[in-house]
Amino acid sequence: MKALIMTLGTRGDVQPFVALAQALDAAGHETVLCAPHRFGEFVTRNGVSFAGVDDGPMRQLDSPAEAGEAFAGGLRTRLRQIREMPSMFDQVLADSWQVAAHGAGSGADVVIHNGQILAGQHVAEALGIPAVLGLPLPMYVPTREYPWPGQSLPFGLPGRLNRATFGGMRLPAAMFGRVIDRWRRDTLGLSSRRGRHDPTLRPDGGPALVLHAYSPAVLPQPEDWPAGAEVTGYWPLPPEPRLPDAVEEFLADGAAPLFAGFGSMSGLAPQASTRAVVEAAHLTGNRLVMATAWGGLDAETARTAATEHGVDLLVVGDVDYQRLFPRMAAVVHHGGAGTTGTAFTAGRPQVVCPFVADQPFWGRVAHARGVAPMPLSQRRLTGPALAERVTEACAPAVLAAASELADRVAREQGLERAVALIERAVEADQ
Repeated sequence: MKALIMTLGTRGDVQPFVALAQALDAAGHETVLCAPHRFGEFVTRNGVSFAGVDDGPMRQLDSPAEAGEAFAGGLRTRLRQIREMPSMFDQVLADSWQVAAHGAGSGADVVIHNGQILAGQHVAEALGIPAVLGLPLPMYVPTREYPWPGQSLPFGLPGRLNRATFGGMRLPAAMFGRVIDRWRRDTLGLSSRRGRHDPTLRPDGGPALVLHAYSPAVLPQPEDWPAGAEVTGYWPLPPEPRLPDAVEEFLADGAAPLFAGFGSMSGLAPQASTRAVVEAAHLTGNRLVMATAWGGLDAETARTAATEHGVDLLVVGDVDYQRLFPRMAAVVHHGGAGTTGTAFTAGRPQVVCPFVADQPFWGRVAHARGVAPMPLSQRRLTGPALAERVTEACAPAVLAAASELADRVAREQGLERAVALIERAVEADQ
């Protein structure tokens, strides 16, 4: 079997598919991972065949100022995105078909995609092969048990209202429908059939396989999901052999530190967020490991604030969280699906400081599992407020809950289950 994996997004949207590609390769299959060009070195460094597509909307993350506006801008920003975003996908769609029909992905027996790349089910339809939707969160399949994770919505709604909130997934079709339909007609030679924009449906209207790459111990599979929707467990990469020497030296030099990092997120005031994090470490008496990533936290501001407050600080860039998190006192993060999953797996308490989209959802899930206090919105992030949350997170009951949940997650075999379900789907189509 040859699998073409197609994904678009931040590193958290790419990394699980690198792990899936490794698992498929290890099972004797052939895989090609199609993702934005910027991830080429990361993918190939992990031994996976790579085919690049245009970066498209990912260019909005190329500077902290642009990223901050994209993630935290107001109504005017949102209206501009609705106008400008569709044209950003023209080259992404063209490149996707080139890879699938004529490039490294040609001859595939299945397309596995994350929905965000927009091309997945359409490419599979044009090639006459099955499409499998792979997701790090439950965005597409409605349920009565919790609300749609795409917006900050309250838990505890009546079941019918929870299901209704999943109507938010109609937005991509509304935004990108014309661009996709033109590409389907002019490039793929496909008709405008009913249900074409719903990746949970096959072209014949039956249910597509939808794999959810998170732990059922963290978020159990809803009882009202249809056949074909599955929670597999996490898709982790193998951990790095060891942490960098500078990190090991810092960890050996004192008590377990607090970790703070906001991934690819960059708010409108990263310096203020940085000062708040350092102040919280000071107020709670913690040493601090800070990951700056794409500007969500500012290294120079952190060093200045740490000197002012007398905080023992280490600033890191790209470091393996699977190795790092188990050695932290607590993990302060933005609530991205990948970072949250790594923190669950590490068995450490969390403090989630969400920006947008699914991040508040994961913050509330972490709180519901007893491994984190209530999320602290980035708009309310101050040193004293964060210090209060960190103190809550380090309570004995939270520490015990985090350890117990990690034990349950460790017993799952998410990648093995995903591979088996993909194999079954391809066999059934032949």
